[in-house]
Amino acid sequence: MSYEITSEKLLKGVEKMNCFGPRYTGSKAHQLFIESLKDEIREMGFQVYSDPFYFKRWQADKASLCVLGETETAIPVSSVHPYSGVTPEEGITAELCHFKGMSDIKNVKGKIAVFEISNIDFIPSEIAFDKRSSYPADAAMEAKYEGPVITTFVKFVYGILAKASKAKAAVFVWKNLHDDCVKGQYLPFILEYQGLPILWVNETDGMTLLKAADEKKRAKLVLKAEIEEHAYTESFYCVKKGIKDGESVIINTHTDGNNCVEENGAVAIIEMMKALKDKELERTHIFVFTTGHFRLPSFKDISTGSFQSVSRWMAMHRQLWDGKHGHLKCVANLTLEHLGCKEWRTIDGEYKYTGRPDIELVYTGNKVMDKLYIDTVKDRETVRTMTLRGHNMLHFGEGQNFFTMGVPGICLVPAPYYLCAESENHEMEKFDHELMRQQTETYMTLVEKIEKMSAGQIGRSDWYSFVKAKSVSGGYDFSVKGLVGALSDKIRN
Repeated sequence: MSYEITSEKLLKGVEKMNCFGPRYTGSKAHQLFIESLKDEIREMGFQVYSDPFYFKRWQADKASLCVLGETETAIPVSSVHPYSGVTPEEGITAELCHFKGMSDIKNVKGKIAVFEISNIDFIPSEIAFDKRSSYPADAAMEAKYEGPVITTFVKFVYGILAKASKAKAAVFVWKNLHDDCVKGQYLPFILEYQGLPILWVNETDGMTLLKAADEKKRAKLVLKAEIEEHAYTESFYCVKKGIKDGESVIINTHTDGNNCVEENGAVAIIEMMKALKDKELERTHIFVFTTGHFRLPSFKDISTGSFQSVSRWMAMHRQLWDGKHGHLKCVANLTLEHLGCKEWRTIDGEYKYTGRPDIELVYTGNKVMDKLYIDTVKDRETVRTMTLRGHNMLHFGEGQNFFTMGVPGICLVPAPYYLCAESENHEMEKFDHELMRQQTETYMTLVEKIEKMSAGQIGRSDWYSFVKAKSVSGGYDFSVKGLVGALSDKIRN
């Protein structure tokens, strides 16, 4: 009797993952989750191969901010800036300085710099994304790519600027994003250790702080963190040997994350492994679970084409994918990240569920893989998906390194606004376990279909497209000519 993947089994797996708490890279919760995954895999009869790593780990355990004066005014902290810095036990007390522009750079030294970080809502989505297909046909992204993740990835330079200006600390005030949306956002997670304590404050509370900064009031900022110089973490993988030698398919995700969708890909892959373990497969299938997605500076290896956490694993295990010197040749890659996402947006001043799934962004390595995926999802009950080509050297998620190394993939990477938000309930109200089941079943079907295709039929991945992009928002296709035309229309209007 074949193994059935059910929404109840997936929900149970996600709830078990949540029990460990936020699983930041190398934390106790992260390692406990890894051990639980390895235990499940061993119970299936697979051998687990581990790659241990040691790195400098930073994890905040206390943060506070208050404006001083005749009375103290506490300013709620929305979140901490990962790997920013630490304060002494008593905190840092200094004058606030509202940084309004580069002319203020000379005023920041020795003060607590306060920056306004406005939601990036002016960049055409086609700068980052090039559409291949969508299903249903009217599935579309916003015309302007925005939200907490892209905003912090673009504006991370403010922390560097504060450090260079010799500020004692910094506070980032969110602008034009709902207070509930920004709460607990662990962003940005792509930087080296900054050596400067930085806190995030929402827009409502930030108004009080900005007023105090304009009045040149003093404030006390506390950011304490646990720092472990040689923290342990590990990536691991399993191999299901195929009937034929020479070719492999790699199915991967990462294990670190901080809520129910970031990252639940491992839960889905565990269920897939249970369904596949007793099946005869033509090709060798390799299941890869990497660490370091939330600490990319310590785990990147650009020799494999990019800096995702799987880059280190690929550099260490070329015998499993590169096809050289008698090595296995990886003919396809399947990446699973962020399953079961509901769409939440600010509507009439309230941050809430829109009633539909968040758009299911999927990078497909070439036209063959694109058609394979679209044909597969057409049978699903719930589907709102768009496929993408790597564009302008951008390919989000843990499938990027395979794409850049010529391995065609089908890589699931939805990007909801709450993707990196830590909360007491792990964002479970934003999670749909039945949608997760349908997505997992899609990838099971893809495994079966790829098994029936030759390497020649699958082909190689395309390279990135540049500048010109097919519209992801239903507007004009992006090009220099189209951009000039759109700007001209705005000027005339």
